[in-house]
Amino acid sequence: MTTVQIEIHPDRPALVARSLELVKARIQTAVAAHGRCVIALAGGSTPKPLYEGLAQLNLPWSNIHIFWGDERYVPIEHPDSNAGMAKAAWLDQVPIPVTQVHIMPTHFAEPTEAADAYEALLKDLLGYQPTFDIVLLGMGDDGHTLSLFPHTAAVNVSDRLVTVGEKGEDPRITLTAPVVNQSRCVMFLVSGSNKQTALKAVFAPEADDLTFPSRKIRPQGELWWLLDAAAGEAVKALPEVRIY
Repeated sequence: MTTVQIEIHPDRPALVARSLELVKARIQTAVAAHGRCVIALAGGSTPKPLYEGLAQLNLPWSNIHIFWGDERYVPIEHPDSNAGMAKAAWLDQVPIPVTQVHIMPTHFAEPTEAADAYEALLKDLLGYQPTFDIVLLGMGDDGHTLSLFPHTAAVNVSDRLVTVGEKGEDPRITLTAPVVNQSRCVMFLVSGSNKQTALKAVFAPEADDLTFPSRKIRPQGELWWLLDAAAGEAVKALPEVRIY
């Protein structure tokens, strides 16, 4: 059963500081429990300062394995690359073994080939039912997360670990909701007043998952929603919300 924690922090720096605290603790817990920590990273601007903060910590780097939740179909050198951002902000700054950084491929002629290759990698390294220790997510103002965009086929894919998501004409590679839902801890980082409408729908008793794909994320373990005050205005009246 999903354990949901909703926190509202005064601003983005406070949100990032709290996420850094939580990620550090869960890395240490995972390594102590089963010898490694398997993380799936988010892209976008909000997690970048989190990655920069992680780069300053003394963590058991040899026990950490990095994957991505989704990726734009661009080369890693492209400014829109999620992997490129995370490497520059964090992974290239610490002694994590390069064999434990598993970047989503974007060099295949067809995105479907890339999705197949990443799914095969997940199965090879983590088993046919992979369990991530930590999955970091963001949410767009349209309610999307990962590259699961409203009213696209990727939202309802249930027979794959990795699929092709689409934003207009731009293909993406993305984990599916079912594999994320097998995780021990999923953490949304959401900031900005433009997220309020989507947040209201995500936490509404009834709403359409296809219209607001973030509703599809219901992990077997912890589910954290870390919001800044601007985003959190939409849900601060909920009884389970903690305001800082």
